[in-house]
Amino acid sequence: MRLFLTGATGFVGSHVAALAAEQGAALRLLARKTSNTANLPKNAELILGDLREPAVFASALVGCDAVLHVAADYRLWVPDPADMYKANVEGTRELLRLAREAGVPRFVYTSSVATMGFKTDGTIVDEATPVSEADMIGHYKRSKWMAEQVALEAARAGQQVIVLNPTTPIGAMDTKPTPTGRIVVDFLNKNFPAYVDTGLNLVDVTEIARMHLVALQKGTPGERYILGGENLTLKQIFDRLAAITGLPSPKHKVPHAVAMAYAFFEETFTGKLRGKEPRATVEAVRMGRKMMFASSAKAERELGLRVLPVEDALRSACCWFIANGYAPSTPFTI
Repeated sequence: MRLFLTGATGFVGSHVAALAAEQGAALRLLARKTSNTANLPKNAELILGDLREPAVFASALVGCDAVLHVAADYRLWVPDPADMYKANVEGTRELLRLAREAGVPRFVYTSSVATMGFKTDGTIVDEATPVSEADMIGHYKRSKWMAEQVALEAARAGQQVIVLNPTTPIGAMDTKPTPTGRIVVDFLNKNFPAYVDTGLNLVDVTEIARMHLVALQKGTPGERYILGGENLTLKQIFDRLAAITGLPSPKHKVPHAVAMAYAFFEETFTGKLRGKEPRATVEAVRMGRKMMFASSAKAERELGLRVLPVEDALRSACCWFIANGYAPSTPFTI
């Protein structure tokens, strides 16, 4: 099987590429000229290009059996959101068009659980929970929502498009790191003296990768599948990290109003005045008011998703960040 894969230099995409190569797939990997390609599978064909300029790599889709579109601009703060929409929304639209024109039979689009209709009361949501664009907080969520609608529209028009909605992936090789990876890095560096009352669904990134390849065979076109693991409050996540590392878990809960004031200060002075990425963002605090608890029952039934305990993934993340210099060694051997 010949696969065209976007996002292979990113966190989820790197795991998808590694597993696909291990299973014997022939890979064509789209990467920007500025991307670090050192960890890509050695036998993969590298296609230099950018989702914002699709004509450059259009010919690379010819002869492929499927497209795995994993790439996304995943940031909770951007100085110019227009670039995010161009990559996430228009890039998806154009890639779908190019796949149709090249006669690629299957297309897996990696969306996000961020497009689901989360509540503030901790209600566990699924693919059928009512949601609209008005529920999307911030440019990242809104751009992913819009891109998902583009993918579903293509499916309704007859293209074999399957949409995957990973929750919060955790594990090794989070090089950037992602916003979730930064939580682990900050914890390891003792930069979390307090926490806010919020919740996430954590999932092992290796299981997300496995589901991408399973979805190529078993996924139903036009359907969305939440790929998740354990629903945990932020405090519970810190407690798990404390048990793994021997570092103390924060004991003080910060009201959302205080967190919002700090985020506003960070965005104003660090972001706008100094031109650097703020440590906290207004968008992240607004998102934190909702408990992002989700059910993966549909993916369990139809794709064979395994809901795994998150400890192994958290341990892998901690080990990788420490081994690669993101944080010092902890008092206990991990």
